[in-house]
Amino acid sequence: MDYSVIKEGDLFFLTEKNGDITSNLDKGYGLYTKDTRFLSKLEVLVDGERPELLSSESNKSYLASIHLMKNVKDTGALEVERKRFIYDGVLYENIIFTNYFLDKRNAEISLSFDADFQDMFIVRQYREGNVGNKLDSVIGEKEYRVRYQGADDLLRETLISWDLAGAEIDENGKVSFSIELEPKESKQIGLTVTPLLDGKGGQTLPFSEALERLEGSYKQWKSETTTVKSDLPLFNSLYNRGVQDLRMLMTDVGFGDVPVAGLPWFAVPFGRDSLITSLFMLPLNPYKVKGTLRTLANFQGTKVDKWRDEQPGKIMHEIRFGELVTTGQSPFSPYYGTIDATPLFLVLIGEYYNWTGDLELVKELLPNIERALEWIEEYGQKETGFLSYHQEAEKGFPNQGWKDSSNSMVHENGEYAKSPIALSEVQGYAYQAKKSLAPILHMLGEDELAGKLEDDAAKLKASFENFFWMKDEQFYAIALDQDNDQVKSVTSNPGHLLFSMLPDAERAEKVADRLIQEDLFNGYGIRTMSVDAAGYYPMSYHNGSVWPHDNGMILLGLSKLGYKQQAGKVISGLIEASKQFEYQRLPELFSGHDAELGYPVPYPTTCSPQAWSAATAFAFLQSILGIHPNSMTKEIHLNPFFIEGMNSLSVDHLSVGAGVLSLKVERSIETGEIAVEVIENTTGFELVVNK
Repeated sequence: MDYSVIKEGDLFFLTEKNGDITSNLDKGYGLYTKDTRFLSKLEVLVDGERPELLSSESNKSYLASIHLMKNVKDTGALEVERKRFIYDGVLYENIIFTNYFLDKRNAEISLSFDADFQDMFIVRQYREGNVGNKLDSVIGEKEYRVRYQGADDLLRETLISWDLAGAEIDENGKVSFSIELEPKESKQIGLTVTPLLDGKGGQTLPFSEALERLEGSYKQWKSETTTVKSDLPLFNSLYNRGVQDLRMLMTDVGFGDVPVAGLPWFAVPFGRDSLITSLFMLPLNPYKVKGTLRTLANFQGTKVDKWRDEQPGKIMHEIRFGELVTTGQSPFSPYYGTIDATPLFLVLIGEYYNWTGDLELVKELLPNIERALEWIEEYGQKETGFLSYHQEAEKGFPNQGWKDSSNSMVHENGEYAKSPIALSEVQGYAYQAKKSLAPILHMLGEDELAGKLEDDAAKLKASFENFFWMKDEQFYAIALDQDNDQVKSVTSNPGHLLFSMLPDAERAEKVADRLIQEDLFNGYGIRTMSVDAAGYYPMSYHNGSVWPHDNGMILLGLSKLGYKQQAGKVISGLIEASKQFEYQRLPELFSGHDAELGYPVPYPTTCSPQAWSAATAFAFLQSILGIHPNSMTKEIHLNPFFIEGMNSLSVDHLSVGAGVLSLKVERSIETGEIAVEVIENTTGFELVVNK
């Protein structure tokens, strides 16, 4: 990454590597909350010059540590150390100056601040609009307040405070200090930056107390999630990084914690992204996905609104909170242009119940379930008989599956498919939703609806096999176009069908085998599109790149159906790729170039950290264990295997039902046999191994 970013709750801070935000804002540096930039300038100068960057490190995700040097000579230097984090709506930063010369030194320190209060969409040059006006700044003895009156009549303010007395402050937000340092003496300036919306914001604490509380929350998170340890350090590192990153990416917008999509530009709840991340989180701790379900249920569509692609019962795609949204100049309040979020919402409810047996939450969400099912039938399937989309909103997305770029639906002759478009994997989600919810609805006495879902699922399966199977490729088409003609590109999308268990056994095996052939598998992961397809380009966002979450969805299916060799190849490739990325973190995506290059080629603009990529490590765990709980039968099915280089795996505090499961899995080096030792099982479920 060529930037530094930290996040906590609804506030995130994106800066240059040295910790500054300078006047060059084309990369969107700033402090953001509610999709508004509350700090657009932060610059530290020593004797009128920028210190030289030595290191910039945020291995803890939530804490950035930056080292700089000034006046570097053989005889010494002035060191500048910056430590920063966010807690409870406040940015904290300590800047420590240390004299490493042999004699006393004087230093002139200046800190420059500003806030432009631009909407996120304007910062990213996605939208223009009518906005408010900046007001006069307010200067105090140890604070500087920048104010803005929005076009939505909301007063937005940035309160900057410091703890060192004797500062000189000018009206442009430049704060100057003179400090004197004896040899090896250190002095620090403590800063806090608090965004305020109509006078409301976080409460400032002492630096050490706020940091202690923040780190305590991370310890609490870790204690409530599954712990793993294997004899493959790369796997351990990737898993632990995912646990830490997911904690940072959780946000509560009023209905419980939900994973946002990723940093820096998608730090808001999504439909598809939050749901897939939550699916991956089930082996981490299934109860932590309740916030996702409640949040999306709260924003479920209630009316027909073409401006926002909204329809009754539809699950949102993305919600924003900036000035363009609050004034009605952008449809993201929320925006509903997604075809897959609604069936994925239902899939997550079914999978959540399988892991927890929590019927009370299902009862709570029953009205939302019914409305989502009604949307599938009355709106989603109305035009083609398959769950399909076409663009309604003037400023919405032309493609509304997870591959939502404008060029992602390509016929074999190179022409783009015309909507309405029915995606293969979306039919799988709809099938899985109906199959998994039917028995739960029977338990709730909703026999008529349950019976209808069973009938609908059977009809969908038969129709899907007839329309989507490409005989010449022995693979499923990515989609059907407006004429129900196949979009015959070979892509990763049909791999999701394995998790849905929609294909019959013979075709499922053909899909599993094709996914790891050289035209799709590049050595590090499954490409989004075959190299033989007309639209293939290894640097394309959706037509040849490798997305870890896409591979994760495929892995859940390979695991469920027992395709261990194929799953092992994918997991090993992605773990190998992770070695090349900063903090051994899987990025949002990387390019599809072949692994013969010797390294994965980074994609130039990606989110990092990114929620469903971070959570892919949990899909690795579920796949390796082959673990699939079933609350209906009170069984935990376990069908483990090991990837290359791993022969031992311990899993502690894995939540299932009302208890936890801890176990150790080992492979004999001599015989290759795998043994499972149960350390603890308080779940009330029977463990069924290798069946």
